[in-house]
Amino acid sequence: MKKVRVAKVKRKTKETDIQISLNIDGKGKSKISTGIGFLDHMLELFAKHGLFDLEIKAKGDLQVDIHHTNEDIGICLGQAFNKALDKKTGIRRFADKTVPMDEALVRVVIDISGRPFINPVWSDRAFAASEAEGYNLEYTRQFFQALVNNFPITINVSILASGPDMHHLLEAIFKATARALDEATQIDPRIKGVPSTKGHI
Repeated sequence: MKKVRVAKVKRKTKETDIQISLNIDGKGKSKISTGIGFLDHMLELFAKHGLFDLEIKAKGDLQVDIHHTNEDIGICLGQAFNKALDKKTGIRRFADKTVPMDEALVRVVIDISGRPFINPVWSDRAFAASEAEGYNLEYTRQFFQALVNNFPITINVSILASGPDMHHLLEAIFKATARALDEATQIDPRIKGVPSTKGHI
């Protein structure tokens, strides 16, 4: 019998109130409401291209700025993936995806390693691009940093090409990460136990 890999996470602080429901083996269905319109769009396409069923309901102190809400959603999504994968038995572990979005080209390499790491600077040239509806490359990095801190994996992002449209660049990052996570979390019937010589991830 196939194990159902689902998780629910709730987090409430003085700054945010977040609820997440995740099905790793879904069909790409999503219902996202974060109060940050651009992040809603990114998470909808993240679910669609990763084939994750994802529901997120978040309220935060957006009157201050989007930082707390953005980061705390990353925390909760990381916790949801970690909980849903449990002991990580039989997963492929590694994945490498390159995704274009018109002039933007992004490569994301993932290792579900048990070690939280994300490369801190993706490309100096990308910082010259404009924001996309108040969302930018640094908010994206902070989101994924929060995710890997709570779902200890390696995410290595390489921006191979970029142009003046930040929307295209950020969309390529979220899509490439989703597709890499989908592949890395898939069960390979040839793998017995945990894919590590340590016997533990």
